[in-house]
Amino acid sequence: MTPALHNRRFLRAARREPTDTTPVWIMRQAGRYLPEYMEVRNKVTFLELCKRPDLAAEVTLTAQRVLGVDAAILFADLLPILEPMGMNLEYAKGEGPILHNPLKTAEDVARLRELTDPGELGYVYEAVKLIRRDLPPDIPLLGFAGAPFTLASYAIEGGGSRNYVDTKRMMYSDPASWHTLMSRLSASLVRYLRAQIEAGCQAVQVFDSWVGCLSPSDYRRYVLPYTKSVIDGLPAGVPIIHFLTGNPALLPMQREAGGSVMGLDWRVDLKDAWRTVGHDVAVQGNMDPVILFAEIPTIRERALEVLEGAEGRPGHIFNLGHGVMPGMNPDHVKALVKIVHDEGARR
Repeated sequence: MTPALHNRRFLRAARREPTDTTPVWIMRQAGRYLPEYMEVRNKVTFLELCKRPDLAAEVTLTAQRVLGVDAAILFADLLPILEPMGMNLEYAKGEGPILHNPLKTAEDVARLRELTDPGELGYVYEAVKLIRRDLPPDIPLLGFAGAPFTLASYAIEGGGSRNYVDTKRMMYSDPASWHTLMSRLSASLVRYLRAQIEAGCQAVQVFDSWVGCLSPSDYRRYVLPYTKSVIDGLPAGVPIIHFLTGNPALLPMQREAGGSVMGLDWRVDLKDAWRTVGHDVAVQGNMDPVILFAEIPTIRERALEVLEGAEGRPGHIFNLGHGVMPGMNPDHVKALVKIVHDEGARR
C-alpha cells in the first residue's frame, strides 16, 4: 500500500488516528438514485451487471467520483457467493432475489457445497483489479460480503422475509443442520473476502442486514461464533467493518464478534453506541437514510447531530444507517458529503 493510500483519512479513521475532517462514504452509493448508474443498468440485468467486471468497475468508479466520497465500494451483491455453493439464484423484476432451491430440510443443507475454490467468483476479483487500477491512488477500495446469518436466512427463506420463520425453525429444531450450514458459509466467506483483499481491496465490510430479528440470547448461541470465525479468519491489519442492523440490544455482542469498525444503524444514538462498544474501536454511521428525502437544511441539521455524537473523537466514519434508497435526489447525497467534510473539519 502506498503512503498516500495508507494515510488517507478513511483508513486513518479506521485506525482511530486523527484526520483533517470526518471521512464519509455511503452504503449503496452506486445505486438506482444515480442517473449515471441507471444509464449502465438499463442496458443489462442486475446479475449481468454484477458479473461484468468492466461494468461493475464503471459504476463503482463513477459513484465515487460523482459524490466525492472518501472510499469506493465494490459494486457487487451479497448473494452470488451462493451460486457456486449449489443454489439457483435469480433476480426477478420487482421482486428482488429469489433462490429457487431453498434449504428447508437437513438433506437440503447437506447438498450445499462449501466454496473451496474462490476462483469460481473470479469476475468479482477481476472487477476489483479494474477498479483499483483506475481509482485515484489515494482513494481506498472496500470489498464486502454478507455475514453468515444473513446469507443463511436468504438461503433458507428463498428470498426476503418478514419474520424469518423457516430460518428460526431450523435454528431451534435442527441445530445440527444449522451448525453445518453456518460452518460452511463461514469457511466460504473467509476465502471469498481474503480473495477480495488479495485482488486489491484495502478494507472490507461484513453486512449482517437481517440479524436484528434475533434476541440477544439467540444471537449469542446461533450466530456470534460464526461471524467471529469469519472476522478472525481475515488478515491482520486490514480494517474490517462489522455492520449490524435492526437491534441495538446486540451491540455488545457485535463488538465481541469482532471488527475494527462497528457499523451502526440509525436506531441508536451514535454517542451511546460508541460508549457501549468501547472507544477502542472505530464506529461508522449512522444517519437515517430517509432523511435524504428531506430538504437540505434538515439534512444539515441531522448530519450535525451525528457529528456531535462523535464528540470530535478520532475513529468516526460518517455513513447512513443503511443504504441510500431509489428515488432520492442525487444532489442531496452530494450535499450531505460536502456538509460532512466542511463541518467535520471544524471539529
